[in-house]
Amino acid sequence: MLVGLKDILKIAEEKSFAVPAFNVYNMETVMGIMEAAEEMHAPIIIQSYSRLFTNKEGYFVAPIVLAAAKKANVPICFHLDHGAGTTEVTRALRWGATGIMIDKSTLPLAENIAQTKEVVQMCNAVGVSVEGELGHIGSVNDGISTDYTEVNDAVKFVEETGVAALAVMVGTAHGRYKKAPKLAIDRVAEIHAATDAALVLHGGSGVPDEEIRAAVKAGIRKINFGTDVCYSFLDKVFETSRDLVAVDLFMKDAIESVKQFGIGKIKLLGAENKV
Repeated sequence: MLVGLKDILKIAEEKSFAVPAFNVYNMETVMGIMEAAEEMHAPIIIQSYSRLFTNKEGYFVAPIVLAAAKKANVPICFHLDHGAGTTEVTRALRWGATGIMIDKSTLPLAENIAQTKEVVQMCNAVGVSVEGELGHIGSVNDGISTDYTEVNDAVKFVEETGVAALAVMVGTAHGRYKKAPKLAIDRVAEIHAATDAALVLHGGSGVPDEEIRAAVKAGIRKINFGTDVCYSFLDKVFETSRDLVAVDLFMKDAIESVKQFGIGKIKLLGAENKV
């Protein structure tokens, strides 16, 4: 069933687990993740990067996600990840997104608040809740920042923008880590205690299991996985014999690989059997 971002995160807060948010790129990654969610009886978020809402890929991927979500027996939120601006946000809403992220984290606090608030007001007008970001979560290629999100800034940001979810900088980055990250778990707990917004951990791919479990215990309620979805799919594609030319059969093992990856993360985040 297709549900909103705020609704699915409410389940996570009430039952003290984190909803896995999987980035998808094509029909096969959608199929693998959906099969994992249904088998595990888990609520999940399926999301797509902002760039897919600026080019033709999103036009085809969005209807696939919506069809799968509406058919599912578990709660599914369709989410825009790292929305760059109102153009991408508007398009995502038109294409059926039930959750929106706006990322203005590279801006000074006041500008981040002002621009995020504008998107919150626009989305709330059509019944869609919003995730913001405070404390820029960059790429592993730029190194992992220790400029963690400040508690007082988080409180101010949530109160003034009205976001339902807040991505915080607590020691992660996007991409494949060269060295396993160590998260600022105490900072997660402090922000969780100080604000009502659901806390989000970006850059979940490659974070050690014990760090993930500690983050969930401290109050993280949504964890993003993008890079590892790609690898779970592509590694299997590259292994598949080129003698198998029927595309649907060629993709079968890749779909199963994505499914097994999804099952592993659902269990790790405590989302299994939560519906």
